[in-house]
Amino acid sequence: MMLLLNTPPVVQDAAAVAAAVKDDMGMLWMLIAGILVFFMQAGFFLVESGMTDSKNAVNIAMKNFLDIAVGSLAFWFIGYSLMYGADVSGGGFFHWGGFIFSQGPADLFFQTVFAATAATIVSGAIAGRTKYTTYAIFSIVLTAIIYPIAGGWEWNGGWLNAEWMPAEFIDFAGSSIVHSVGGWAALVAAWMVGPRIGKFLDGKPVEMHGHNQMYATLGVFILWLGWFGFNGGSQLAWGGDDSVAASQVVLVTNLAAAAGALSALLFTWFKNGKPNLAMTLNGALAGLVSITAGCGNMTEGGSVLTGLIGGILVVLSIGFIEKKLKIDDVVGAISVHGVAGVWGTLVIGLWGVDGDTGLGLFNGGGFAQFAAQGIGVIAYAIWGLVLSYIFLTIIKKTCGGLRVTEEEEIAGLDISEHGSIAYHGKRVRDIE
Repeated sequence: MMLLLNTPPVVQDAAAVAAAVKDDMGMLWMLIAGILVFFMQAGFFLVESGMTDSKNAVNIAMKNFLDIAVGSLAFWFIGYSLMYGADVSGGGFFHWGGFIFSQGPADLFFQTVFAATAATIVSGAIAGRTKYTTYAIFSIVLTAIIYPIAGGWEWNGGWLNAEWMPAEFIDFAGSSIVHSVGGWAALVAAWMVGPRIGKFLDGKPVEMHGHNQMYATLGVFILWLGWFGFNGGSQLAWGGDDSVAASQVVLVTNLAAAAGALSALLFTWFKNGKPNLAMTLNGALAGLVSITAGCGNMTEGGSVLTGLIGGILVVLSIGFIEKKLKIDDVVGAISVHGVAGVWGTLVIGLWGVDGDTGLGLFNGGGFAQFAAQGIGVIAYAIWGLVLSYIFLTIIKKTCGGLRVTEEEEIAGLDISEHGSIAYHGKRVRDIE
């Protein structure tokens, strides 16, 4: 106290100004990062559109616009309160803090675009055969209820950080909270909606090519760029040590994406004799998802290894889901987000770090962190699977089914669901 009283007023004022500037820079960083994450919706649209039939391009555009529009309102009105209500921070499961509850506009905006991302994951898995009303209702449910409650378990000091846990669960930017929850929801949705017409012949999958791999490639570049905001912005501050930490997060994010792309490229080249573009793109995305949980707790070498394994896992997982489970996941969303999300969460318990201290099994941290990560993975899997099944069953029974008719699917969802055509010249040639 005496030291504070004896501090010259000019020094006190300088400290206050520095703190205020740091707060302002942190808010600016969150807004810039949020804008980058917002732009990821364009990337998701291009990836999904490019990997599907051209007769469904308008439908995919409409779904992505719906995600950001409905997701923004639903999360603002309900979801944010469920995620950041006061009771969650006491180790609970959820709390509704009231309508339009917000701790700050920058944080609300940043969290809103995260919620919209979780909803978009489902879109790609069920493309080409799902009713627009089905997707619209489920998008509201996901952004208003399923995702926010799951987020509060970790990001608002919920039960995953309770004292009885073997260690504090870590999911820095959402490998589990955003991606695996979205991936599990996509798995249930794809299973309940069923495969596209002609996808399986005598029980064997038939390759159905997308109409524009260049769109998909551009989309992945946009997503890669947006992920720097997705992960880097999750530092939630800028200035001093926070600037260094956020910069390191961006660096390891880029390394993991590059490693994921390269491992998928080389693995498909070795496996099939030729490098596969679609799998390389999914490998990059898998690398990004894999590092999302641990981007604040990973060395540069650890991030490369995480991405390398993530890229291989996604190739194997896409084949397994299609050939063994007979589930038609059009863009590989279940594998990219669900499987890679699980891997990215668990890997913290293998070689994650906290500064210079090892947290994982392989760097002297013991079993506690891996156990905590495993509990979180299981909890989010159960939550995503069960809640998605319940709500989709309700939608199915109250809205006359989840998918369009056979005639509507063959004609294309652009025509049957929206009365519009993305490529008029091509459509005329197809009809002729």
